[in-house]
Amino acid sequence: MKIKILPLAFIFLSTCLFAQTTLDEKKLDKKLEALQEATQTVGFSVAIVQGNKLVYAKGFGYKDLENKLKVDENTLFPIGSTSKAFTTALLGIMEDEKGLKFTDSPKKYIPELEFYNNDLNNNITIEDMVSHRTGLPRHDISWYLFPTESKDSLLARVKYHKPFTGIRQQWYYNNFMYLAQGLIAEKLTGKSWEDNIRERFFKPLQMHSSNLTINELELSANRSRGYALENFTTNKITPYYNIAAISPAGSINSSAKEMANWVKVWLNEGKFNGEQVLPEAYVKKAINPLMLVGKGIADEKFPDQHLNSYGFAWFTSSYKGHYRLEHGGNIDGFSANVSFFPTDNLGIVVLANQDGSALPILVRNAISDELLKLKKTDWVAYYTEKISEVKKQQEENKKTEEETKISNSNPTHSLVEYTGKYKHKGYGTINLEVKNDSLWAKFTREKAYLKHTHYDIFKPHLVKNNKVNIEGGLGFNFNFKTNDLGDIDGVHIKLEPTLEPLFFKRSPNEVSVSEAELKKYVGSYYLSGAELKVSLKNKNLTLLVPQQPEYTLIPVKENEFVIKGLSGYKAEFSGKDLILHQPSGTFTATKNN
Repeated sequence: MKIKILPLAFIFLSTCLFAQTTLDEKKLDKKLEALQEATQTVGFSVAIVQGNKLVYAKGFGYKDLENKLKVDENTLFPIGSTSKAFTTALLGIMEDEKGLKFTDSPKKYIPELEFYNNDLNNNITIEDMVSHRTGLPRHDISWYLFPTESKDSLLARVKYHKPFTGIRQQWYYNNFMYLAQGLIAEKLTGKSWEDNIRERFFKPLQMHSSNLTINELELSANRSRGYALENFTTNKITPYYNIAAISPAGSINSSAKEMANWVKVWLNEGKFNGEQVLPEAYVKKAINPLMLVGKGIADEKFPDQHLNSYGFAWFTSSYKGHYRLEHGGNIDGFSANVSFFPTDNLGIVVLANQDGSALPILVRNAISDELLKLKKTDWVAYYTEKISEVKKQQEENKKTEEETKISNSNPTHSLVEYTGKYKHKGYGTINLEVKNDSLWAKFTREKAYLKHTHYDIFKPHLVKNNKVNIEGGLGFNFNFKTNDLGDIDGVHIKLEPTLEPLFFKRSPNEVSVSEAELKKYVGSYYLSGAELKVSLKNKNLTLLVPQQPEYTLIPVKENEFVIKGLSGYKAEFSGKDLILHQPSGTFTATKNN
């Protein structure tokens, strides 16, 4: 998952009819090294499977650039969303052993799962979740910037995730639906998703080094570090990202050589070394598409790469006339691609330590061209042309941003008036504070500097290694809104391109007011003959208005209080007066001594 817009969206899908081909390793090495140089990738590893044999496994470049430690075929990489096929395969086993049906409602197994509306609650099936056709957009910022270790509490956010279209109307990737699949497997087995993966796959597939958490990864001596290519010139190390509760969507760490065993299962009717790891019936079903992706053709330059679709955690398509299944994976500092051609008995694994990298797909395609005896594409030239287009587009975007910026405008409020807690039930809470005359946003995982652009628009810039990355933003802005009293009421943030900006409701930060000071405000105040009573209960001021419930007053200044439960209502004490600010006007009650 990436917050920023990736420099390239290389989505090719493919497959083939293939006979055993003798590898010219030196020739292939040279091609792959050329792609590494073109993409400026620090390191990567490759494994190629033909039938049930590993015919090529090799590492290129460095797993640790600073210490010049080389990658080999056993180096561990986070593999991101290529983990998804493992999660759905667990349900394939549950279909065989527990009677699960992919046409079942997920609520049959996790009744606590609630969607945004009854149409979704009543009609979504497990197969819809598997094939990304629920009508829900990604909502990835919910887990990425607001992570939690609790799968149940993370899944509860789905209730507040608005769809953008109807069920089965359009394909749209969604990681939360894979969290749900992981929980279904947990409910059916009584074991955690992690234990299921270890027992059902890692153990029988001899994936002894593979693991499921960053803590486990860091214990391995042969692990890769992650890198980001900044400004298309410099590789900078990137911290590992702990994806926590969203783990069924992409937490596996593995090597090219061990992932080759996973590919063998798919090329051999679910068997590995003669053992039936996946039900044969599931494998036969799962190599078929379920939902068309986009317009079906990913790139007009390659019209024979068509019928791009998604099935059981695999993208499917025709690659130069050959049927292919594949899936990519991206997580901070790493990119991956796992593919296989079922009718050609060819499988390819590529794992790289570059953030949002095109290299795994380029390497996969170059190997496919070579081993399937296809017309060769110059993938270095293709990448060079694409990256040139991306650079040009970025320059145009930067120019447009500068042109649309309204200069010489100031925020409508002092910075301290923007502070507080901003909450969205489908995401989490953002804490805003002022330090060193600047406004800062604290997400669950990250901290960002809010740079004012114009009016009440601020652009967030992540803080990394105690430094603000002022060159690149998060890809969205903070657009603050006021209530009828003119106070900051919340912030609109466009976190989903298919939806209107989401509203995070503000709660002002409470201030500490001494009990002695609070006692000064206790008493009866009269407004047009009506008595308003202010009391001190459990160290909190309360306000009782005739024929209304008693309200709690939350201090935001020493003499200023918001009225709990009433948006846009505020109480201010000034001398003997209690000034009530509300949307319909301002009213003054006077204290009776």
